[in-house]
Amino acid sequence: MRIRVVDAFTDRPFAGNPAGVLLLDSFPDDAWLQSVALEVNHAETAFAHRLPEGGGADWALRWFTPATEVALCGHATLAAAHVLTTTGAHQGPVRFATLSGVLIATPEADGSITLDFPTAPLTPVEIPDGVAGALGAEPLSTFDTGPNTGDLLVEIADEKTVRALTPDHKALAHYSERGIIATARAEDPSRGYDFVSRCFFPNVGIDEDPVTGSAHTALAPFWSERLGRPALTGLQASPRSGLVRTEVRGDRTLLSGHAVTVIEGELLV
Repeated sequence: MRIRVVDAFTDRPFAGNPAGVLLLDSFPDDAWLQSVALEVNHAETAFAHRLPEGGGADWALRWFTPATEVALCGHATLAAAHVLTTTGAHQGPVRFATLSGVLIATPEADGSITLDFPTAPLTPVEIPDGVAGALGAEPLSTFDTGPNTGDLLVEIADEKTVRALTPDHKALAHYSERGIIATARAEDPSRGYDFVSRCFFPNVGIDEDPVTGSAHTALAPFWSERLGRPALTGLQASPRSGLVRTEVRGDRTLLSGHAVTVIEGELLV
């Protein structure tokens, strides 16, 4: 079977977030899926198979990190939609049946893909004791992002501090189910982005995720409220970096970006 590695939320190779993508006839047992994801060893590997016509979705989709299955993943959904579009396996908007409900991916005229995801419910929480030391910066505020992502969103004073973070990943694991989203307002919006973020997910085997679509379901409503605009662009300032265009529409958030296939080969097991 064909296996591909796709860089998501970027329009050039070797940037954004790489994801493995396999199109299957059906889902094998979970142990096999997990073994493939560990072998691919990217933040997530997406597994998809076609569903019968006439139902509420077109393809079933699951995501695995090297350590575990996750309930929501943006960049691997974008990668899977990119593969379906570029190979001709599916034309037009695709409806994915996932653990987070039906997610729609729509190809755009400029070559990007727009994902329709549930908006994360943000709940203000008191700044946890010790999180400043574990993260390496003093939080201004902290928010729980709800069950779909299970993160702690941490507002930091400025972009420079977010970029300079050198967290203690083991210590960060104590503060949320999945990990920490650190974010700040962009210093200079004329550079093409409105806010920055970095994401650390030690509890699912990812010290730092390069570009996290699911985190932007929390970042988008957080910054849209503060900046007074529903449509924004976020820069995830990891070493690989990537841009995510966002638009909050009530309980749904649109995430848009490009993707590039960089590796295609044959899985021999």
